[in-house]
Amino acid sequence: MICIITGDIINSSKNDPKAWLRPLKKELNRIGKNPKVWEIYRGDSFQVMISNAKDALIAAIKIKAALKSIQDVDVRMAMGIGNRTHNAAKITESNGSAFVHSGEKFEALKKDKQNLSIKSDWPIFDKEMNLYLKLSLIAMDNWTVNSAEVVKTAIENPDKLQEELRKIVGIKQNAISNRLKRAYYEEIMEVNEVYKTKIKALK
Repeated sequence: MICIITGDIINSSKNDPKAWLRPLKKELNRIGKNPKVWEIYRGDSFQVMISNAKDALIAAIKIKAALKSIQDVDVRMAMGIGNRTHNAAKITESNGSAFVHSGEKFEALKKDKQNLSIKSDWPIFDKEMNLYLKLSLIAMDNWTVNSAEVVKTAIENPDKLQEELRKIVGIKQNAISNRLKRAYYEEIMEVNEVYKTKIKALK
């Protein structure tokens, strides 16, 4: 079971692509190689495959944190969970239920006014997880640049203590703690754990 994340930069025309393109490519390159695993198309849209669906939500959160670390930049993403029936040289030419779900949910994001959402073969799972995501987005959509930077650093260094994170970011330890609290980092990580547990239970 894989996950296809389809996303785009919100209000990209109001931002210089040079500001967000390199950080986005950096995050996508961490996941896999272009164009087999990810592609950027239509200027401000992208698609990326997460080969194990249980790792998809934390990948989406990290992409959001990386882009929110840039002033006035945000992203909307649709996660499609399912299979891949056609494995092409380019991710945008591959197919399967994960691709279909991601595309359909992406088209609905603006109407739903939700910047991160999931669609799979399991409607009950979707309904529950999308409620969790809607609540999580109350925090994530309002991350400041500083909060997003600390969240991204914490996700990249899950085993490091706050003192070690402080040295990476270059701020005081109490500032790390305060920014993580304001970002509701622990609560969002709990949502990710629930997601992983529920993904494992899907059959």
